[in-house]
Amino acid sequence: MSTTITTSNDVLRARAKQTTISATGSVDANEAGGEFNIATDALVITLPTIDANNLGMEFTFRNTGADGNNIITLSPATTDSVNGTVAAVQAGGVANKDWINTKATANKGDFCTLKAVALTEWYITGGDGVWASEA
Repeated sequence: MSTTITTSNDVLRARAKQTTISATGSVDANEAGGEFNIATDALVITLPTIDANNLGMEFTFRNTGADGNNIITLSPATTDSVNGTVAAVQAGGVANKDWINTKATANKGDFCTLKAVALTEWYITGGDGVWASEA
């Protein structure tokens, strides 16, 4: 009697691509599903403009720098807004206002996951740490 061993690559396929961001810049819609690690202070990451072709795209941004060292700014397009709550802090939901991981209270591991749920609206689907809307 023979023995059959079945293997699967599901674990490999289920992994999100990890990208380290070390300079101010943009993420593209084709990078959706990725996780972005940021250990450099004062970076501004511009989100792609939401349109009918990229609804549902999702991005996770994680602070991998030392505690109290990094301010991370997520900047939506001029027509888009960030909506939702992280740790009892509500995003303003106002178009063209940044969502910021505040430097003084930043901890290694703070993160925010944003999903394009509606035209012009990013929704926070997960997060930890102290974040604030741009004034």
